[in-house]
Amino acid sequence: MAISLPAIIANIAEPLLGLLDTGIAGHLGAPQFIGAVAVGAMMMNVLYWNFGFLRMGTSGLTAQAYGRGSHQDQVNTLQRSSAIALIAGVAMVILQVPLRWLLLWIMSPSPEVSALASTYFSIVVWGAPAVLMTMSIKGWLLGMQDSRSPMIISIGVNVLNVIVSLVAVYVLDMGFKGIAVGTLTAVWVGVIYACWRVRKRFASIVRDLHVKNAFDFKGSGRFFKVSSDIFVRCIFMLAVNLFFIRAGAMRGDIVLAVNTMMQQLFHLFSYFMDGIAFAGEAVVGKYYGARDHKQMHRCVRWLFVWSTAITMVFVLVYTLFPHAIFTMFTSEAEVVETAMYYHLWCSLVLIVSMPAFVWDGVFIGVTETRGMLVAVATACALFFTLYFSFPSSWGNHTLWISFVAFLSTRSLVQTFIWLKRW
Repeated sequence: MAISLPAIIANIAEPLLGLLDTGIAGHLGAPQFIGAVAVGAMMMNVLYWNFGFLRMGTSGLTAQAYGRGSHQDQVNTLQRSSAIALIAGVAMVILQVPLRWLLLWIMSPSPEVSALASTYFSIVVWGAPAVLMTMSIKGWLLGMQDSRSPMIISIGVNVLNVIVSLVAVYVLDMGFKGIAVGTLTAVWVGVIYACWRVRKRFASIVRDLHVKNAFDFKGSGRFFKVSSDIFVRCIFMLAVNLFFIRAGAMRGDIVLAVNTMMQQLFHLFSYFMDGIAFAGEAVVGKYYGARDHKQMHRCVRWLFVWSTAITMVFVLVYTLFPHAIFTMFTSEAEVVETAMYYHLWCSLVLIVSMPAFVWDGVFIGVTETRGMLVAVATACALFFTLYFSFPSSWGNHTLWISFVAFLSTRSLVQTFIWLKRW
């Protein structure tokens, strides 16, 4: 829990503070500014999503190195992961024009929003090397059993983002561009602070870092294997998430609004589950590296105990108070009434997804990334098969049935893999 709680706090703080960017945009005089911030941020998130291995792969390998007391492996993982993050970030900057065109083509916003989102993207993309390096450093710190530092970094970056954005928009009179400048400034200050914190907390590691070794990838086969599995897995996950949004939008504005609210409730739950999963990455990885399988299995059991308790609390709240929750999101009676028709899906997705969250953390800790990839690929295939097989008369229920099947399959396949291997 000492690892989970800071991770949960960081997970919750990030979107809450991010809402303030939307609030700033909402006071600039036109609704297009809000849409532009949302689209621009999503464009960057789509790119960053595919580099999730920089955090997940790094944390698992580092935790194992920590568990077996291998100083050199701790050094190697940090410098190689950071080097890959830097290379990928620079590549994004160089390829920003075709990337911007492709992402805007996929999202297809209105011409006004598209122009503003393009401006936002063109400024914020220069922070890509900083964001990816920060992801790598956070993963490494987590593997070193330190979740407080990533929490401080996350909260600090978001608070600074808001402060600089306010100053740039209202004091320096930069208008909409000021929001992007605030984000760009915050991520670069964040990576500088992250490097300083690593230097302060792990001086012996920093002394052995060498730039020439960082770009020498000899002996990095295991890192690239783990990273490639997670990279492909992220593509499958992204395909399901983007299709979910698109399928809801095709059923009209009311259904889109309902699905968005219900997904937000699922995301709130996921912030807590990710905190538990992060603890799994760090602690299970530590015991796996130390070859202490007894403690590793004990840790897995406790991860499920804590996760089950948290899930039951969310299920009770979502089941007993759905109307009160939906009215906090909107005052539109038709949207609330429609949401009540689908509200039981909110509780069901929590129950079937809980094991998947826990197993993700455990599998990263033992670097069973191929199992994670197999589970998501199987679940993704089932998701699309079910969605296009059910009759159209089932309406939005088809989408939620397919999504529940996707989450259930991930949980079941990973459970099977764990029982078979361990």
